[in-house]
Amino acid sequence: MTRQIGILLYPDFQLLDAAGVTAAFELAGGFGAAPYEMTPLSHHGGLVRSSSGMTIETVPLAAAGSFDTLIVVGGEGHRQAMSCPELLNFIRHQARNARRICSVCTGAFLLAEAGMLDGRRVTTHWQQAPAMAAQFPKIRVSADAIHIHDGLIWTSAGISAGIDMALALIAEDLGADIARRTAQQMVVFYHRPGGQSQFSALLEMTSPQERFAELLGWIRSNLEQRLTVDILASQAGMSPRNFSRSFRAAVGMSPAKAVERLRLEAAREQVERSTLPIEAIAVMTGFHDPERMRRAFLREFHQPPQAIRRNAAAEAT
Repeated sequence: MTRQIGILLYPDFQLLDAAGVTAAFELAGGFGAAPYEMTPLSHHGGLVRSSSGMTIETVPLAAAGSFDTLIVVGGEGHRQAMSCPELLNFIRHQARNARRICSVCTGAFLLAEAGMLDGRRVTTHWQQAPAMAAQFPKIRVSADAIHIHDGLIWTSAGISAGIDMALALIAEDLGADIARRTAQQMVVFYHRPGGQSQFSALLEMTSPQERFAELLGWIRSNLEQRLTVDILASQAGMSPRNFSRSFRAAVGMSPAKAVERLRLEAAREQVERSTLPIEAIAVMTGFHDPERMRRAFLREFHQPPQAIRRNAAAEAT
């Protein structure tokens, strides 16, 4: 059985949003499983220009049939696309027949404008999440998720997260083994490390000059140790006073805050992806006291570790 995948484009779409999911489905279909047939779609059909200037040949909406899965991509042109009634009506029409309606990055805004997301938990690019929450108050926006499945709706985060979502869709269709082989062929993670965070704390903190990049990597590899300013300064070959001042200027936060951020990221990954007791995770990530870790989770994620573990388990089912 060939599964029909419609990929909805518009002027100034993000090329990787479309190309990433297309490549994943193409490769999955080549492993001897049921193939996928991808159809790029646009309002008028013909060549549609991406924000990079490259174009894709598309089928007009008027000539499109029904699809097993419709994927709405994101990009700089999503705001203008939201005001196109033909695109929105097409999404609504497909939702009555398709098995899945999906979005990549800011494509979620078109689903929201079409009324597909009210009452649902969704994600989009982390930079656009506050705008979506403000513009569509009936939607529960999760700014740190890679992808979310809520009923027939699948939403994914910024750009490359569309590949993560496509692998999850492939796993649902063809099984985890095919999805893993597809990820290996694409040289990407089958399950992205770092839990459900859209961005790594280590990458976020590394300065443009990468002055403390090596030290930050060392911290992440030694989270179970006592990591005082004196110890970190010695590791960096600096005096404690000069180290604290230079670190804050380069990284944008105090050494203590940076250590906590890295511990939180590592702890959240273990909470979401392992069955280790919370107490053991607190020890291995340097919090040592589970109550101390719980308070840090509440400050950063507004949820205790146990709630985050339950949510992650629910999303995996």
